[in-house]
Amino acid sequence: MPQFSLNRLIIAARTGNLISFPTDTVPALATLPIHAELIFQAKQRSQDKPLILMVGEVADIWQFTKGTEQELEIWQAVADRYLPGALTMVLPASDLLPAVMNPLGDRTIGLRVPDCNIARSILRQTGALATTSANLSGAPPLLTMAEISHNFSQVFTLDTDLNTPTAGQPSTVIEWTNSGWKLLRQGTIKFIETD
Repeated sequence: MPQFSLNRLIIAARTGNLISFPTDTVPALATLPIHAELIFQAKQRSQDKPLILMVGEVADIWQFTKGTEQELEIWQAVADRYLPGALTMVLPASDLLPAVMNPLGDRTIGLRVPDCNIARSILRQTGALATTSANLSGAPPLLTMAEISHNFSQVFTLDTDLNTPTAGQPSTVIEWTNSGWKLLRQGTIKFIETD
């Protein structure tokens, strides 16, 4: 599939298609949350691997979470320190989140705000998107729009000069538990677990 302008890409996303765009880590494969199954199909992804919900502003995160006032303060403090950036916070999910985003059924969701102007511009216009890296499950992430366009014929990719590799390292993933933060994946950001 050819590459598309920013406006065409946004229209494609809004109408329920798979899209791809650069981020501050690796390029995202994305769609509206209610169409998240498209990502699992395209990647041949196991149903035991939840997707990440990417939003354009830190303030957009909280409608998709459910916690106590004290928890929200703790989460906000981490968001204030690290976001936008290469950190994914796994938090209890609100009822706004379609179940297909996390087939495990544990009602949690990874949330991220990329530190990338193009990505955030797209997300501000599409709203929150279900995302993951652009690759077949188990394969290394594809790092350019040209590679993604070549390997995923059904994906609308952004026509951009950014066909050089991005940071190439995935986001750091932390999960909120009853005893504090748990580090699930070490990425670009060095995060220290709390007890």
